[in-house]
Amino acid sequence: MRLGLRDGAESSFAVRFAWLTGLRLIVLTIVLIVMTTIYLGGIGTRADSSRIAMLTFAVAFALTGIYAAVLRLGKGLPLLAYGQMFIDQIAWSMIVYVSGGAASGATSLYGFTCLCGAILLGLRGALIGLIAGASSYALLCTLLVQGYLLPPPDQPLEAYATSWSEAAFPLVLNLLAMSVVALLGSYLAERLRITGGRLVVATARAEQAERLAALGRLAAGLAHEIRNPLGSIVASIELLRTGGSLGAEDEALCAIIERETTRLNELVTDMLDVSRPRAPSKAPMDFAATARDVVMLAGKSGRGRDVPLRYVGPDSLEIEADTAQMRQVVWNLLRNAIQASSAGAEVIVRVEADAGGAVVLAVEDRGVGIPPEARERLFDAFFTTRSQGMGIGLAVVKRILDDHGFGIEVESESGKGTTFCVRIPHSKELALAPS
Repeated sequence: MRLGLRDGAESSFAVRFAWLTGLRLIVLTIVLIVMTTIYLGGIGTRADSSRIAMLTFAVAFALTGIYAAVLRLGKGLPLLAYGQMFIDQIAWSMIVYVSGGAASGATSLYGFTCLCGAILLGLRGALIGLIAGASSYALLCTLLVQGYLLPPPDQPLEAYATSWSEAAFPLVLNLLAMSVVALLGSYLAERLRITGGRLVVATARAEQAERLAALGRLAAGLAHEIRNPLGSIVASIELLRTGGSLGAEDEALCAIIERETTRLNELVTDMLDVSRPRAPSKAPMDFAATARDVVMLAGKSGRGRDVPLRYVGPDSLEIEADTAQMRQVVWNLLRNAIQASSAGAEVIVRVEADAGGAVVLAVEDRGVGIPPEARERLFDAFFTTRSQGMGIGLAVVKRILDDHGFGIEVESESGKGTTFCVRIPHSKELALAPS
């Protein structure tokens, strides 16, 4: 795990660290109570062991206050976590020393620190905890066996392993237990992280679905009210034009009104498409003819008059799909390409069958391209890189293609344009007529 955490990851790490620091404080308190009341028989009854234990706990509690202060600052938390693991493993070694050495029951506390490291830092944290715990425990056992460190004077000598024949079994067994706890803890922590990530994604999708449902209810209510006056406006413009008395300025104003009403009508249609999806009704259709018709229609309306449109492909190419929905896919991709293009920049719609029999639709523009950071969200509803529009058209395309089981890819280069490529898998009925 990198030491430089970012944004949400840093916040999540700080929360986990705070919780584990609090849990560590509880464990320290419980161990203190057990040590002083059960094992040592009360403070002062075994002076040397009590002093070592109380000094260890005093340092551990004092460091907890320092950890809390650094947590409030929110800086250097991973380094602090590593330091905490090393210090805790040394503290547990001191408790092991006054409670029986190699055969002490307090050796299980090493596993607690390994588990905390796994939760905080994954496999690396678990391994650091394991290395620190195993090193301090093995060093303690070695010092006791070699005679460099004597048991506390107030403890019975027979309770301590002072030869390798006595220390080998508990040493190996405890090291093995530590390793198992560290590896198992890191595995479970990783699974929890993956599950948590999936839960976040599922929650985001549920929230998006809820927003779309609310939009659907709103769109259904407004669509009728909006389309009626739009129809009246368009009809009125046509009547004015048929009168033959409009000047050049009035004609220009009528063209503006017609263009804006068309844009409003497309917006209403997009809102209804994305908020009230229907299952595709698949049947054989001539996809090439559909794409060619959409190109011809788009070239006679809106900005299609300013942007040259060209269809490249066969006269006929049959696939199995929902005709109306696939027409909508071509229309939305073509409209998106036109909006991304400057006047005079050609947009090309290609339809072809590849060597494997799959049908490929490519819509190419020569616009400014799509920024890399925006590509991941390109098909999200209400996400757009343009100042106009609501970011609905491409969301509709993605939903329709997903419902059909078709794929879509985006290739874009800054300043050179963008290509949307739809791949339709080979169907049983695939007919190709020469152009």
